[in-house]
Formats: sequence, C-alpha cells, structure tokens
Amino acid sequence: MTTLLKSAGPAVSAGPAPTPTPRRRSAKSRKRAEIALFVGPALILFLGFVILPVILAAVYSFYNLPQAFQWDDLADPARFIGLQNYVRALNDPVFLGAVGHNFFILGASLLIQGPIAIGVALLLNRRIRGRAALRLLIFVPYVLAEVIAGLSWKLLLQPTGGVNALLESLGLGALQQNWLADPAIALWTMFFILTWKYVGFAILLMLAGLQGVPEELAEAASIDGASWWQVQRHITIPLLGPTIRIWAFLSIIGSLQLFDMVWVTTRGGPLNATQTMATYMVEKGQFGGQPGYGSAIAVILFLISLVIALVYQRFALRRDLAGAVTRGVR
Repeated sequence: MTTLLKSAGPAVSAGPAPTPTPRRRSAKSRKRAEIALFVGPALILFLGFVILPVILAAVYSFYNLPQAFQWDDLADPARFIGLQNYVRALNDPVFLGAVGHNFFILGASLLIQGPIAIGVALLLNRRIRGRAALRLLIFVPYVLAEVIAGLSWKLLLQPTGGVNALLESLGLGALQQNWLADPAIALWTMFFILTWKYVGFAILLMLAGLQGVPEELAEAASIDGASWWQVQRHITIPLLGPTIRIWAFLSIIGSLQLFDMVWVTTRGGPLNATQTMATYMVEKGQFGGQPGYGSAIAVILFLISLVIALVYQRFALRRDLAGAVTRGVR
C-alpha cells in the first residue's frame, strides 16, 4: 500500500485552456460578419424610423414648441414646460373621449368581429359549392387601400348617397339617417365600416388555423354521436385557441392605433364623436400648430399600447410562448 501511494505521485494540474486555432477564429469572424451583414440594414432602419422618433417625441413633449420649430428652440429655457403637456392631455375632455372611443372599438371588435370571423370560418371550412369564390369576396375589402375604402363609404353614406337611396327604393325610407353627421350613431357607423374592412383578415386567419385541426378528432367524435355543434364547441374551437389569441392581439393593437379609416371618413367628427387618440394627435400636432402637445399625446398612446401588449403577452400568450426558443442554440 505504501509503495502504491508513493508511485501515484502528485496530481497533474489541468493547465490553461487551449488557444483557439486560426481556423476557429476565422469561422467565428465570418459568422459575425454574416450576422452584421443581414441584421445591420434592418437594425439601422429600426433605430432610425422607430426608436429615434420615439425618443424625439418624448423630448418634444416637454416643450411648448411653435409649428415650424428648429433645434435652437429646444435650447430656449422659456420653451421648457415639463409635464404640462401631459397634464393638459389628461384633463382634456376631448382627448379622454378619444381614449374612450379607442377602447369602444377595441371591445366591440373582440365581442362582435371575433364571433363573426369564427362562425364564417367554420362554415367556409366545410365542403360547400363556391367556397373559393366566397373566400375571395370576403377577403377583397381587406386588400383595398384605406383611402379608397374610406372615401367610398363616405360617398355612400352621404344624406343623398347610395345607402339612403337604397333604403328609399326598398320602401324603408324611415330608416334613412345622417350616418356620418349624427353624433349619436357616427361611432357605430364607423365600427360597421371597420368591420366590413377588417373582418376578412380575421376570417382568413381563422381558416388558416382550422387547417391545423386534425380531422380525425372530429370524425371520431361524430362516430361517438356528437353533433356538428358539439364537435366545434368541444374540439375545434379549443384547438383554434392560439389563432384566436393571436388575432385578438392584432385587433387590440390595431384598435388602439386606429387612424387612417377614421381620418379619411370623418376626420374625428362630427363634434369629436369619432375622434381617436391618433386622429387627435395629428389634429393638434400637425395641423393645430402644437407639436409639443401632439408629441405628448403620441407618448401616451405609445405607453398605453406598450403596457397592454406586455400584459397581454404575459397572461394571454403565455401558454403559446411556453415552448418558444428564447436562448441561442449551439
């Protein structure tokens, strides 16, 4: 035993790590160059057209700036007003009403457009005659430019426009309205236009999600005696959950940032009945000669959208993102 211990000798130290070979260093450098080549242009555009405007809007929101301001105006201490633009916005009944209109569109989209899209998608997913043509007709409004769609509906909904003329020809003249000029119904009219415009995208998204639902499950349930509605309620719609949640997220963000259709159709009127945060921001910042106040509204809109997006991702999309790859794969 003593002889064996002596012969074992002291332990050999591991020593420093081997130096990377020139070939390995060259491979790493080439990989970094490829990443910079493909990511660089997109990153520059993102920083220049997304991050930089957000930062500038946050800076401008602390100043009382003229319409055609220059950089020298930011150095004027008299122009700096701190949080007064934010205080003004949060106490402005028109802006608060615009926030309410955005959330009205948001809630109505989820409660009305969602069920319509799911129901139509379930019907179009069945083997019926003319299914391809119906899908095309439903999706056509979505691909139309917002300016064309908004101007078309603006003309149709005039007091002497096509909608009232159609009601008159059908003997329903009592239903004629000033659809876009009556503050009591203007927001509902705008929501109808938005539903006509965007429900096609929701239906197409639901149809794409239905392609991932195994037909074997529905066939097995039908053999066991389940009705068509029971199959949809207990099998199809639950498996369509990830698609529904993604559509809801897109609908929420779109409702909060709604601008183009409202601006083209009513420009926030009548009497601010269809005003949204984005239209109010452009009206005050771009055309009202108050870029500082408009920037404050833009920052508030950005923060509301960001908070809602993060909360939705944390609680609603959590199950869908649970298996996502969040770390680099080696």
